[in-house]
Amino acid sequence: MNLILFEPGEESRPLALTDPRAVHLREVLQRQPGESFDAGIVNGSRGRGTVKAVGSESLELAFSWGDPPVPLEPFTLIVGLPRPQTARDILREATTLGVARLVFASAARTEPGYAQSTLWQGGEWRRHLLTGAAQAFDTRIPEVVFGVRLSTALADLPTGGTRIALDNYEATAALPASIEPANSPLVLAIGPERGWADEDRAVLRGAGFALAHLGTRVLRTETAVIAAVTLAKARRGWM
Repeated sequence: MNLILFEPGEESRPLALTDPRAVHLREVLQRQPGESFDAGIVNGSRGRGTVKAVGSESLELAFSWGDPPVPLEPFTLIVGLPRPQTARDILREATTLGVARLVFASAARTEPGYAQSTLWQGGEWRRHLLTGAAQAFDTRIPEVVFGVRLSTALADLPTGGTRIALDNYEATAALPASIEPANSPLVLAIGPERGWADEDRAVLRGAGFALAHLGTRVLRTETAVIAAVTLAKARRGWM
């Protein structure tokens, strides 16, 4: 953990010794009473925490906070709902890269059972966001939407901006070398593990998406997400 994150209100209570954050503080960072560490409030300020005391069951902590963070850039990533393990990787890495909104949408080739995974039904998905934010030394996590059809996800997008869908089969141009204007919404759509179907492409084109590719190599979904998000943000000047 590059940053120890706390939910709002959590920082005012003792931290149980069994909590993974307490274990990390004591066993990895080896913090003793009086020593400090980097801390943050989820979607709030970042600052320094101090171990005040180590009790029999919990740590007593104190904090000093800086200014609230600025909002993330208006970057929405739409992903055709993949298998749960792939989704876990995407949740973590997209958060680390600073995506503001992450939508997992059911496309024509999505396996229906994926939406019933404990990842989504048990709330596990949020833990991966926190891991990604801690890695990035950031408190901000994306808004996450799941369990919607692709057409519904597209209808809920903000107006204006740039809309690009990656496609290995019908795209005739690579991801643009520059993406303008720099402060308007950017939406990037990446298909499920078996790619977009013809009906998905029709819906995307109808919603104003241009098809683009990352080259001739066929990438795993999670690899394509990292590559495309990094390129798109760099070409917008958001890295």
